[in-house]
Amino acid sequence: MTAAYAVHGDVAVISLNNPPVNGLGLATRQGIADGLAKANADGAVRAIVLTGAGKAFSGGADIKEFGSPKALQEPNLLSVILAVENSAKPVVAAIHSVCMGGGLELALGCHYRIAAPGCAVALPEVKLGLVPGAGGTQRLPRVLGVEAALNMIVSGEPVKSEFIAAVPGQKLFDKMAASPESLAEEALAYARSVADARPLPLVRNLPCKHPKGDAYFQFARNMVKGMAKNFPAPAKCVDTVEAATKQKFDAGMAAEREAFIHLMWTPESRALRHLFVSERAASKIPDVPEDTPQRAIQAVAVIGAGTMGGGIAMNFLNAGIPVTMLEMKQEALDRGVATIRKNYEAQVKKGKLKQDKYEQRMAQLTTTLSYADLGAADLVIEAVFEELGVKEQVFKQLDAVMKPGAILASNTSTLDVDKIAAFTQRPQDVVGLHFFSPANVMKLLEVVRGAKTGKDVLATVMTVSKKIKKTAVVSGVCDGFIGNRMVEQYGRQGGFLLDEGCTPEQVDKAIEKFGFAMGPFRMGDLAGNDIGWAIRKRRSVEKPGMKYSKTADLLCERGRFGQKTGAGWYDYQAGKRDAIPNAEVVKMIEEHRKSLGITPRKISDEEIVQRLVFALVNEGAHILEEGIANKASDIDVVYIFGYGFPVHRGGPMLYADQVGLFNVVQAMQRFAQNPLDDAAFWQPAPLLARLAAEGKTFN
Repeated sequence: MTAAYAVHGDVAVISLNNPPVNGLGLATRQGIADGLAKANADGAVRAIVLTGAGKAFSGGADIKEFGSPKALQEPNLLSVILAVENSAKPVVAAIHSVCMGGGLELALGCHYRIAAPGCAVALPEVKLGLVPGAGGTQRLPRVLGVEAALNMIVSGEPVKSEFIAAVPGQKLFDKMAASPESLAEEALAYARSVADARPLPLVRNLPCKHPKGDAYFQFARNMVKGMAKNFPAPAKCVDTVEAATKQKFDAGMAAEREAFIHLMWTPESRALRHLFVSERAASKIPDVPEDTPQRAIQAVAVIGAGTMGGGIAMNFLNAGIPVTMLEMKQEALDRGVATIRKNYEAQVKKGKLKQDKYEQRMAQLTTTLSYADLGAADLVIEAVFEELGVKEQVFKQLDAVMKPGAILASNTSTLDVDKIAAFTQRPQDVVGLHFFSPANVMKLLEVVRGAKTGKDVLATVMTVSKKIKKTAVVSGVCDGFIGNRMVEQYGRQGGFLLDEGCTPEQVDKAIEKFGFAMGPFRMGDLAGNDIGWAIRKRRSVEKPGMKYSKTADLLCERGRFGQKTGAGWYDYQAGKRDAIPNAEVVKMIEEHRKSLGITPRKISDEEIVQRLVFALVNEGAHILEEGIANKASDIDVVYIFGYGFPVHRGGPMLYADQVGLFNVVQAMQRFAQNPLDDAAFWQPAPLLARLAAEGKTFN
């Protein structure tokens, strides 16, 4: 039953009942329409209350129906809102907890609205690359005023009901309930008080004007253009709200509908909707049922107080979970605590954190020089030097001191989690938790599942990741897991492009124009070029046949490790992040090219982008084939949240789908002909070749 119907004396109550947020799926829409018909046909009923059961009024469209025929099937949301407006008896929306998207549009179609305090109200469609599609851009300006409504629509951010109620002249809420608990009773009383009022008020009949219309909308367009350059939806929001001020209601509705349908088919909206669904799907692990019992995590230990360890500790302190941090030397501990303090103080200064909250968080942090003090923690995460021998010492110590049932996690970015687990007597309790730097800021968490990692351990860390506001993606064990294994191929192509005629600046500019946050060479400077150097030295022993450009090694031999040394592929000035091209580095690349007997050629931005991005795609296809990633969308989530892949392109695998896998394979076959590239790498992964041949996609 997705919409319940009950009669309280002379008032009928229709309650949306489609948990968790009463999404407006087909059955729910049908239930509302049936309830309205029933109430209007019952002579004893004088008024109708429309509300939501459980924890929401309604969160809007049902994401389970996204892209399916059910989403548009009649009665669609527009038809339901029309039925509400045409009800011969007054319909009162009783709004609480969450009222967003189609839920708010439905409420705006009701004759009256009563709201509980603390309700989050929003039209978040812009976050999916869309405009509201059921009258939101036409009705909200009529009840809130043009500027306040446009701000809400363009940002997509929720606003609390009591804040809206305080806006002078607002007509969104006719009444505020005293509390969420009293809403139901107050809504019944309010419905009785308006039962005989006629004519029934309709939002669509309210005036909608802006005193300086043309100038205001021009200003709004300029603002939006600056903030959302890769996304067409915010500009369309401005257009549709402007239509509300200049056209009759029905014409404005038609303009909104046209904008909605146009945006639905844009690659940007497809990318945002894909990400929205993928982020939620990432937490589902095929063989770990939702009801898997979990371990309680009430105290955490972190080993290492460096940049990584401190950042990891902050995530748990922010979530109110006590942390014990261990180091070998007191001065290292003091440095680590000082950095955490500095980070929090910067937030306090910017007004992002209240002083008492800051003090509360620091009070939850304890430090120690002894492993014996960690024994009571439910979860311990090591963030020590990335070397197997060092990890072995740490895990043998942890095995000796940690209580039974504690989860032992490694923040390794490339090492074999199964080998690490084998250093203990409890491999079922060992898992990889690969945080990305800076760990207190970056959203991505790669959860590395060892061969023996317990299902309850996986279920527990996935829940904990939500608590510390991370987007967790499960990876199997392989060198570099999902993200770093793919980025190695991306970086290798960057090196070959230097050998063939590019400068670091040209490669970075091309990929940044495509939408990446930074190109491979600026990224190397930020991460530290010595890290890649260490990996290549390890590779030369483990995979002696693997081909690399020598330029990065030559750079490291000069001590140019990146931002931390003030010099890498670029030069850096103290306290600034600007990458300044360096003539000596360009000369070094040219001399190396000469020593190989290569004549440089002019390389187009298109070739640069395709080689870098399709290298990610091909390696991603291998990762899928080997079962390292559960699904293509997991790889997209890793790349958007961990590697600065352009959001408006939806991740490497979705981007390949949009280009067409046939076209990707054709390009790879061209690259394989290049004698200076790695022909073996450009053989399409079997999965990619198969999907392309069958005309299918990854997602």
